[in-house]
Amino acid sequence: MSEAVVARAYGGPEVLSVVDVAVPEPGPGQVRIEVRAVGVNPVDHKLYSGAFGTDPANLPMRLGAEAAGVVTAVGAGATGPAGRIEVGDEVIAYRAPGAYAAAFLAPASSVVPKPAGLSWEEAGGLMVAGATATHVLEATGVREHDTVLVHGAAGGVGLMAVQLAVERGATVLGTASPAKHDLLRDLGAIPVAYGPGLADRVRAAAPDGVHAAADLVGTDEAVDVSVELVADRSRVATIAAFERGVRAGIRLLGGGPGADPGTDIRAAARLPLAEAAGAGRLRVLIAGSHPLREAAAAHRRIMTGHTTGKIVLVP
Repeated sequence: MSEAVVARAYGGPEVLSVVDVAVPEPGPGQVRIEVRAVGVNPVDHKLYSGAFGTDPANLPMRLGAEAAGVVTAVGAGATGPAGRIEVGDEVIAYRAPGAYAAAFLAPASSVVPKPAGLSWEEAGGLMVAGATATHVLEATGVREHDTVLVHGAAGGVGLMAVQLAVERGATVLGTASPAKHDLLRDLGAIPVAYGPGLADRVRAAAPDGVHAAADLVGTDEAVDVSVELVADRSRVATIAAFERGVRAGIRLLGGGPGADPGTDIRAAARLPLAEAAGAGRLRVLIAGSHPLREAAAAHRRIMTGHTTGKIVLVP
């Protein structure tokens, strides 16, 4: 048996419970992972909030999409993107349904080696944000010599998008509160305070114009400023403002209604992300950690929209 977090109803974090679940022996193409750290992501709350529907058949709902841990059993043909998986391997799993647990089964195809240089917390919080950021940059065609505007640059996905865009050779403008501007400068971005007058501040910081924009916060301001400053709307994307994005004619990315999930792009990003993080070229900033039993508290923190970096759960 293993402890796991479930949503027993639709609603807020108060509906979360910790229950005992059986973790069977892995079948063909599966591995069992003893979890060391689990990444917490905004979509985890949205799934049981009712934002994507309230089908009672989905309850109780297991949560989680990414985790890092140690392989304790392997099924026949357990081969991942980097090759055969063995008992004792330290790994990162993504996509990993049900990862809010002390142990769980994962498809071998979702498992990549954990770099030795990453802490468990960093490894557990790497993939969802990193793969999402990669998808955003690919979808908006960010490349060398581009200027890209990243809204919500100090959040989990934003920090990844900033670093990955800088690595591509782009000039990055990142919106954040002034308290977070030094961090963005350290990562190679030009920080810009959000709020009234944002478009003018971006113009002043990028007098030659903005080629692409990524809305990672879902506000009207982010969408409005993006479409005002970027001439080609196919190079503007949102991962949060789906209804507003439809009206604005911009790209919708992720798990929302009508959005492009970017399945192949995100899967292909896993090994490069692990390699870059392990080599120190990509920093995984951890905003805080909570015991698995405090998943509700972790969700309340992430729902504020003001965390800097990733929150993780530790069984």
